[in-house]
Amino acid sequence: MKRLLLAGGGTGGHLFPALAVAQAFREQVPAAEVLFVGTDHGIEARLLPELGWPLQLVKASGFVGKGVLGKVAAIGRLVGSVLQGRQILRRFAPDVVIGVGGYASAALVIAARWQGIPTVLHEQNALPGLTNRLLGRWSDCICVSFAATRAAFGRARVEVTGNPVRREMEVCPALPVADPLLLVFGGSRGARAINAAVCAALPLLPDGLKIVHQTGSDELAAVRQVYAAQGRFDARIEGFIDDMASVYAQAHLVVCRAGATTLTELAACGRPAVLIPYPHAAGDHQSANAKVMSDAGAAVLLDQADLSGTTLAALINDLLQDRGRLEFMAAAARKQATSGAAQAILAVCRTLCAATKRVN
Repeated sequence: MKRLLLAGGGTGGHLFPALAVAQAFREQVPAAEVLFVGTDHGIEARLLPELGWPLQLVKASGFVGKGVLGKVAAIGRLVGSVLQGRQILRRFAPDVVIGVGGYASAALVIAARWQGIPTVLHEQNALPGLTNRLLGRWSDCICVSFAATRAAFGRARVEVTGNPVRREMEVCPALPVADPLLLVFGGSRGARAINAAVCAALPLLPDGLKIVHQTGSDELAAVRQVYAAQGRFDARIEGFIDDMASVYAQAHLVVCRAGATTLTELAACGRPAVLIPYPHAAGDHQSANAKVMSDAGAAVLLDQADLSGTTLAALINDLLQDRGRLEFMAAAARKQATSGAAQAILAVCRTLCAATKRVN
């Protein structure tokens, strides 16, 4: 296997595991060719060119939550993106296609199936998203992060591989001994509720507390104004942080959502967290994710319904003042980490490629 195509993205939760697989593939086969396929409105359109990974785009959009006309239009775009996908596959001729979720994933997996190219899905969450649920019956294998996810795919071939994490996360140092640093983020696109609660909590947090806050691009200016009004001129407020590994390395406590990829990174880095699940996630899967970490002692679970500046500030202050508890949480987080997920997914791909060659 020398040519790998990774399809999907949209959010960091889909894209970052794909990046981890691509990194592992390049390490195993330095001469390997890797191609990402995504959309122009996903995080991949900006991030992958900056990181030097080749990317091609298809025109695809969502189906869920649309009215009748919107769904008809989305179906039309899906057909068009499948045809675009066929052209990309003919030019690149991958040995295998991995769909990681997101709009482009569906188009390329369907096109690859049409052309007889082996297909693998990767499902990050315990409860599969709509795209992977629909594609599961047509894919050669589904790689999942949790054993409990097997049941969602019925009789399909499923392998429990874990959720890949980027190499730089796997070498994160122990909890720092320097002055405390609070890391806040709500995913690659930010989280309005978390931004509002942290802004409200600022007057109740210690002066001089180091804060790194990823807001999402839409609220960057407004959040920066609040920090400035509070005199927090030394805080780092960004719409998006490219090098999250370096920020994790400095952080003592993280306030964030509870997507599967975020929790995988917290575990790999061994970082204590206050987890605020997104309450409208499909099947409320973020609450299920967060409960696993809180039950293990690695995080504190805070429902968004109970979120306020006062409650959040109290949690942050209590945790940052208790070094022993932070160290316990950090160790508990690392116990939740699994290694070798990217390599396991690549092993599945090689097995499928070998079987395809034997049949042909």
